[in-house]
Amino acid sequence: MIAGDILSERARLSPGDEALLTVRDGRRFSYRELDARANGLAQQLRAKLGIEKGERVGILSENSAAFLDAFFAAGRSGFILVPLNTRWTSAELGEVARDCGLKALLHSDRYAAAARELCDTAPIDLRMQLDADAYAGCGGTFVRETCAPEDLYLLLYTSGATGKPKGVMLPHRMVTWNAYNTAASWQLSATDITSICTPLYHAGIGVSLPSIFLFGGRVALHDGFDAGEVWRTVERERCTFLFGVPTIFEMLTHTPEWTSANLSSLRWCISGGAPLPALLATRYRERGLVMKQGYGLTEVGVNCFAMSSEEAARKPGSIGKPMLFTQARLAPAPQAGVEDGVGELCLRGPHVAKGYWNQPEATAAAFDPEGWLHTGDLARIDDEGFCWIAGRLKEMLISGGVNIYPAEIEAALLDHPAIAAAAVVGAPDAQWGEVPVAFVVLREQVTAEEITAFLGGRLARYKLPKRLEILSDLPRTSSGKVVKRELLDRLLGSPHN
Repeated sequence: MIAGDILSERARLSPGDEALLTVRDGRRFSYRELDARANGLAQQLRAKLGIEKGERVGILSENSAAFLDAFFAAGRSGFILVPLNTRWTSAELGEVARDCGLKALLHSDRYAAAARELCDTAPIDLRMQLDADAYAGCGGTFVRETCAPEDLYLLLYTSGATGKPKGVMLPHRMVTWNAYNTAASWQLSATDITSICTPLYHAGIGVSLPSIFLFGGRVALHDGFDAGEVWRTVERERCTFLFGVPTIFEMLTHTPEWTSANLSSLRWCISGGAPLPALLATRYRERGLVMKQGYGLTEVGVNCFAMSSEEAARKPGSIGKPMLFTQARLAPAPQAGVEDGVGELCLRGPHVAKGYWNQPEATAAAFDPEGWLHTGDLARIDDEGFCWIAGRLKEMLISGGVNIYPAEIEAALLDHPAIAAAAVVGAPDAQWGEVPVAFVVLREQVTAEEITAFLGGRLARYKLPKRLEILSDLPRTSSGKVVKRELLDRLLGSPHN
């Protein structure tokens, strides 16, 4: 079975079971209904638009049942779905459309104007508004396209935190194995229910949806993020696990429902996309919730490591051990200190992408001939096999010949109860070559001197930030990652190349 078969198999095995709740409008869909909708859209795209296997079809939409229709229609039609970031400008979207050669664009009513603007500026032949009433009841039998494991299913463009977005090629094989790995490692079953409040155009589609459908569970899908609504949904639907980025989990603690909602159904919460602050994890534990830190990349799938609830409490800050069918090793990294036990994290397994669309040099640099993906992340692995992320390879500072890892300084900053967010970059220095500079967002008033004194008891003197700036917010990508390039631009006073 490949990923495109998951929904149709569930419709065969448990047709009447509820698969999806769209929270905002309260609509509920069975597996049979979702399967019929996906068939109808696939049939319409083939018959009316002439979409063929291998052609790229973009989708510009909020989280909705129609988005899932497109996802599963691609799985049975063989076209390559290209989810588009709804927060990007028309210029950014146009760059993606030209790079991958979009044949058609699907869009919701909410993004109709943006879709028209995109089609006016990019060479897209066809455009269609997603309207289930027009395709859910399509008659006739849809003849599925035969898709091989290495045929492309999705083309996901990176958020561009470090430069021009790259199209990551996800074959059916990769999506399938991510679903298997996650379902097995998280021990999912038909009784599991999750609330998805992250965008489907990126992490939302891959973190839990294929894996929970694999075993016949249920998804509560949010159209946009409303912290109170998430907790009310968890309570009402008795959700069993919840994924979010640290920013989301922080916002979830600032609602009346944080203290009032009955969250006893949650087996655990899992954070990804950025390092999880220790204080935030502690707040969840004090609330009686298990908080785990996950790890993933577009190039290897959003779930690559796992740990039990007991291990999460025993190994705070760790991302766990590699999931089933995942191999991990540390490769020597240029100037990354072997003496620190730090190396570049490399991953291998059936869940690794095929490379970057139309970028053979970038593909060769990241994907080696033996199947290892070089993640660009620095990591440590302890004697029990648990992994800790030390930061990005490109972000490591060398100050006076000594390695400094920004992630370590950021973690220490976030231990201060007055600091809500923190980021550290390296600034050129005539004497030391580079020195760390910190940017922080405060939740209550505190002076730079007080912060430095606080860090003095936690970090060696050479690791202390030589400058500290207080901001109202940190620049972030749509997936919650801090855009350090913008902070460096601010520091240097000019665009950084």
